[in-house]
Amino acid sequence: MRLVDWLVVLAYLVWIVYDGLKRSTATNEVEGYFLANRSLPWWAVGLSVMATQLSAITLVGTTGQAYADGMRFIQFYFGLPLAMIILSVTLVPFFYRAKVFTAYEYLERRFDLKTRTLASVLFLCSRGLSCGVIVAAPAVILSIVLGWNLTLTILLIGLPTVLYTMVGGVQAVTWTDVKQMAVIVAGLIAAVAVLIVGLPQDVSVVQALHVAGAAGRTNAIDFRFDWRQTYTFWSGMLGGLFLMLSYFGCDQSQVQRYLTAKSIDEGRHSLLMSAYFKIPLQALVLLTGVLLFVFYLFNQPPMLFNTEHAKTIQESARAVDYAALNAEFSHAFESRRNAATALAAAQDDARREVARESFRAASASLKDIRIRAAALVNDITHDDKFKGTTGDTPAADVNYVFPTFVTTKMPIGLVGLMIAAIFAAAMSSIAAELNSLSTATVIDVYRRLLKPEASDAHYLAVSKLATGAWGIIACLVASVAVGLGSLIEVVNRFGSIFYGSLLGVFILALASRRATGTGAFVGLLAGIATVLAFAFHPRTRDVSYLWHNPLGVGVVLIVGSFVSLLSAQGGRPEPGRRVESAGPAL
Repeated sequence: MRLVDWLVVLAYLVWIVYDGLKRSTATNEVEGYFLANRSLPWWAVGLSVMATQLSAITLVGTTGQAYADGMRFIQFYFGLPLAMIILSVTLVPFFYRAKVFTAYEYLERRFDLKTRTLASVLFLCSRGLSCGVIVAAPAVILSIVLGWNLTLTILLIGLPTVLYTMVGGVQAVTWTDVKQMAVIVAGLIAAVAVLIVGLPQDVSVVQALHVAGAAGRTNAIDFRFDWRQTYTFWSGMLGGLFLMLSYFGCDQSQVQRYLTAKSIDEGRHSLLMSAYFKIPLQALVLLTGVLLFVFYLFNQPPMLFNTEHAKTIQESARAVDYAALNAEFSHAFESRRNAATALAAAQDDARREVARESFRAASASLKDIRIRAAALVNDITHDDKFKGTTGDTPAADVNYVFPTFVTTKMPIGLVGLMIAAIFAAAMSSIAAELNSLSTATVIDVYRRLLKPEASDAHYLAVSKLATGAWGIIACLVASVAVGLGSLIEVVNRFGSIFYGSLLGVFILALASRRATGTGAFVGLLAGIATVLAFAFHPRTRDVSYLWHNPLGVGVVLIVGSFVSLLSAQGGRPEPGRRVESAGPAL
């Protein structure tokens, strides 16, 4: 990076912290700090919802996923519009009228304290892990790509985010999200423009995408029904629907967003914004990854994008073997580039078919060399993340493709913009996660169980301490998460262990008058236990994690209903029953 790029990144960090601190008005009360006194406009809330989702994992992990595996990931979001409509009609008005701080407060009113506490603790576990993965995406990857110390990258991302989140509360989070969303989209558009300009003059965008299609990168819809495949039409529409209902309906990081809106209608509009714009935005991110693949068909990439152990390999006894593989890779790349050029220029079906076969053979040869190189790195360094593949790319490379392109191929100034966009994506999501973790910690645990009678000033001080503590935990999780493969899949795998069961207990609360607290509590435990067993059992662990969500819902409903029938507690609590420190009764 040049001086101009560093200045762009520095200016962004200063600007975003200043703006976040400036938004700290009306945060001297609990409702102002956690819910902005329910005063935010729908468009700001909607952009905050989208910015929370569009984390650095999306920029780094999803572009790498598309580079390796194409557009198939878009099917993951097919259930999102329907989920947004369902939630806009049901839970948004329900939670808003209930005047709750957290979604889990209602579970105590409907069931009992133990159910509320368990649900909140499960949220804290799942979201704490996910927040660590969100930190891992930019911090660990940029530390390698830019040659920065890992501790430095974590501090550069974590400290400013924790600072403005601690001081400004949800208002700071929301309004900085709006600005960060603009930076992210501008960065994506700039990257797409550079990728298109980087194509050879005799290869048009349409021709380049045709070559990508020959490599399977433009296949967006797969109608096969296969439990083991994560990205199919059916897994997205069914498993993805349950995941989206759980995430936006039961996860405090999302519920808290629309609870800050001025009214029920504005809360609905904020969610419907995602229904309309999330899939096109995700398609833009994936298209960037596909264009990365096309760009590196005609511009030689590194044999391995992850250069973490380059120095170790060069100083090892196998350095000559690695150099020989690199030379072989360069020769294979030339063969693939020639084949790609011929395929792009082919005018008739016969020539196109011959060129396609030549291109596929050259691509297979290149893939084999990369896999052998990754295996050699694993033998020398004993780093397990160099095992396995995502699509036709070594798993260790997926998260490094886009940052490598940004730092080595983009023009001066735009490099700084893209690094700032990655920081923006990370900070917006981390801030939202930390704010929601702090809210659940203070409202559901500290105020409800440990210190029910205290001043707002006391709770605000504890909230800020909780924000800092969760920030430290997230950084510790980040150091482990980076070795688990594609980060966009890691965060969704974490969530799918918990989300379905949490959704199930809310459905049980709303749909069954006879459900009891004991039934809900046992059902929730049974759902989590079943999903964990299913996810890690040798015979079922190959089933896509998206199906863990409907599984959790089903187990909670069945077990919860059955235990409720056996319970002597009775059904729905009497109308008007109040719970100490839990707000107004329904």
